[in-house]
Amino acid sequence: MKRLWTPAWIARHVAMVVLVTTFLGLGWWQVSRAAAGNAISWGYAVEWPIFAGFVVFVWWREVRHTLRTAAAQDEDAAAPASADHRGEAAGPDGVTAADAIDAKPSRPGIRRPVRVARVGAGPGADDAELAAYNRYLSWLNANPGAKPGDYPG
Repeated sequence: MKRLWTPAWIARHVAMVVLVTTFLGLGWWQVSRAAAGNAISWGYAVEWPIFAGFVVFVWWREVRHTLRTAAAQDEDAAAPASADHRGEAAGPDGVTAADAIDAKPSRPGIRRPVRVARVGAGPGADDAELAAYNRYLSWLNANPGAKPGDYPG
């Protein structure tokens, strides 16, 4: 809980309170304008409280993240680094063989598409087009102030 009272967090708390009260005040101002006959103000009267809710959401999410990070760091600090309760020696990173087995499986990696070479692509028209494109890129690189339309080839 001490982590939420650092100077940076106090500034965040103050900013959250100021933003929420300002946004709600602007929403109330738009309601009074809408009641006076300004029809477009009804949209703004709904929009400002949504902004205030978003500020509270982001603030709450950051508080939870900080508290979870603090709890995880406290657990890591409390765990013995050299051996566990079974008497096994830990490796250089402080992890025993039993801990590695008991650890949760990591999340699977993200699958990304892989480019596959075209079958039967050999020397031909593609190579001539590629060579022309490479000449064009070389010319652009040699003439940094030139426009693509100035290319002589």
